[in-house]
Amino acid sequence: MLKSAMMIVAALAASPALIASPTDPKEEARELFKQVVEIPTVQGRGEVPRLIALLSDRFRAEGLSDITVKPHGETASMILRWSAPGKPKLKPILLMGHLDVVEANRSDWQDDPFIFREKDGYYWGRGTVDNKAGILAITMSLLHLKRSGFTPARDIILLFTGDEETDGEGSRLAASQWRSLIDAEFALNSDSGGGGFTADGKALGYGLQTAEKTYRSYHFTARNRGGHSSRPRPDNAIYDLSAALTRLSAHRFTPVMNETTRAYLTERAKQETGGLGDAMRRWLADENDGNAADIIEADEKEIGLTRTRCVATRLAGGHADNALPQMAQATVNCRIIPGVAPENVLAELQMIAGGDITVTQSDAFGDATPASPLRPDVVNAYTQAVQKRFPGVPIIPQMSAGATDSVFIRAIGIPAYGVGGEWLIIPEDERAHGLDERIPVKSFYDNIDIWTDMLRDLAG
Repeated sequence: MLKSAMMIVAALAASPALIASPTDPKEEARELFKQVVEIPTVQGRGEVPRLIALLSDRFRAEGLSDITVKPHGETASMILRWSAPGKPKLKPILLMGHLDVVEANRSDWQDDPFIFREKDGYYWGRGTVDNKAGILAITMSLLHLKRSGFTPARDIILLFTGDEETDGEGSRLAASQWRSLIDAEFALNSDSGGGGFTADGKALGYGLQTAEKTYRSYHFTARNRGGHSSRPRPDNAIYDLSAALTRLSAHRFTPVMNETTRAYLTERAKQETGGLGDAMRRWLADENDGNAADIIEADEKEIGLTRTRCVATRLAGGHADNALPQMAQATVNCRIIPGVAPENVLAELQMIAGGDITVTQSDAFGDATPASPLRPDVVNAYTQAVQKRFPGVPIIPQMSAGATDSVFIRAIGIPAYGVGGEWLIIPEDERAHGLDERIPVKSFYDNIDIWTDMLRDLAG
């Protein structure tokens, strides 16, 4: 740990000299984006401190110098505070994003994933969507506001973490040991939300993320005395585990509706026709209509919307080809809907598995958190900033099936909102964590402008 911390400090001290910023704001943003994408901030490469050094130099050059770098493990996180003058009456706003990206293999991609390129109206490269466009949107919006003479009426705090794609330790530490540095009235996260359009230009809407499911993994373990494979018996660890997983595949957890999913379905029901739209309207009218919830859940676009979902993801078992298995084990990953306690899911999984299977928790990311309330100031600022560019585009509250750094922030009572300003062509551009990740060039700049307007509204 000490060695890692020393290496991080050394990397920060050896940061490259600041390159003069181009006078054209778009060219400046593009050049910085290129540098950010080409730093491969993948777990194990030790490159996050170099990215922090690059961004810190840019902020300090504009007079935003209250920066704290927090090494942890092999990575680091950074916290910046832009203090309001005097004694502000309003609590700070927390701005969030993550610097790390998922690994990408050169042999799988059309081009080198860590070489930034522009072609066909897109910026290409690992992290262009998740989450380096968000990092750039927050960074450039703060620089633009500072240069324009903007004076915040409340402190603006920035938290860029270095390990959201792995164990989320940066955000967990921010919510605990570093709490005094990031305490805020609410948080705006660049790692969720955002807009969607079809290839022919039809607006699908902009999502405002106000809730996310809790991540938990469990082990289903069957044990047996084993024996010689020439003398099979009815009791068999692999068969017992298989039967339990078959029961799991058929099981449906109880539907749950919260403020976020109700608002989402209210908007979606205006768009959907046919059986799906009817089911949405039925469930909105009666939360106990389980059949309507089942119809919604069966649609591939809405999987996970109505309830907790658990699925087997890994298998292991047996120890020899000619021996009866003494152990068989499956990993079951669950995405738990807000309002449902993980320990209750564990108890329900044990009931499904039966007495021959032991169910234990194996992995977790964040605590169970409630949906953040739909604050009028945040909703209005996001809506106005988006609709200034896309008049009439609906703003739709969303619950993420996956987890972001926001889960740690919500857990300590700070409401968090995913307000990404980027947009993608759906489904062609849905490539985060996948091959040939890209973002439309116009979307990249729209994202910066939306963040600038939001911050001027909420912090001014």
